[in-house]
Amino acid sequence: MEGPRDRMTRQETLNTSWLEVDSRYATTRRCVPFEGLRRVEPDQPHGGMQFQGHGKQDWPYCPLVTVITAVFNGGAYLEETIQSVISQTYPNLEYIVVDGGSTDSTLDILQRYETVIDNWQSLPDRGIADAFNKGVARSHGTYLNFQGAGDFFLDPDVITRMMQGVDSQKDWLICGQIARVAEHAPSHVYYVSKPGFKTRTLLFRNPLPHQALFTHRDFFTRYGQFDVGFRYVMDYELFLRAYRSFPRVIMKPVQVAAWREGGVNSESLSKIYREYFRARAENHVASPFMLYAIEKLILLRYRLKQVLKWMGFRLY
Repeated sequence: MEGPRDRMTRQETLNTSWLEVDSRYATTRRCVPFEGLRRVEPDQPHGGMQFQGHGKQDWPYCPLVTVITAVFNGGAYLEETIQSVISQTYPNLEYIVVDGGSTDSTLDILQRYETVIDNWQSLPDRGIADAFNKGVARSHGTYLNFQGAGDFFLDPDVITRMMQGVDSQKDWLICGQIARVAEHAPSHVYYVSKPGFKTRTLLFRNPLPHQALFTHRDFFTRYGQFDVGFRYVMDYELFLRAYRSFPRVIMKPVQVAAWREGGVNSESLSKIYREYFRARAENHVASPFMLYAIEKLILLRYRLKQVLKWMGFRLY
């Protein structure tokens, strides 16, 4: 997948120094002249520093990290997400927000923060996968991270810690941990993901949560974009495409981001499970018999958890 970064290559070679627009924010500390912006329709809500002529690029020993947020009517929690991004200490950060045509307070918030967001645009889309793809296409970072509206970085130093010791020539996936928190009381942590990865784990679940994952741009170039045919597990399906030649994963014991608990009803949960099963089948990651056994095992485990929850246990 090619994006604006490819079109900036010749311009980037000319930039040997940066402009500090505002030292208070991670997204305004290292800016360069930007001229590669696509034309936007006059009636399409948009804004950000790129429209003001400020762009980003890689610097020696400091690769550009792009954070992409997909949002639709997420005004209740979006500002917390934005604050957690722009308060990072990592000095070379790009922030892209893709809005799906919100009708709540989302646009007011984006306009209020457009001097610290690199690019935000509001246009109806086909779901999260489509929004993520738009964000990737508008980004310039060597590494990309995806935060939903309501997700947030747990500490101002997490991106700095995640990027320490990273070799951008060979490290494609750098993953930390996420904390699952209560929707209306984010200080209430239900659980923290474990910092470990084995490729065969992908047969059962997604062990690489996108909120804590920093993905090299070359991963998308090799394996493609998110499949808009998947509404819930688009990141998992992308990983399964890479299953038989999966790149090395750098796991770090760093709690990167919080993932808010949402109201997933039984019907939605059923759709999520069906998407998981379809992703495995379409990518032929195991024999039909093995996939059938995995499906039955997962459903058995789910039903057991439901019984234990009914008995008063809270499980994840």
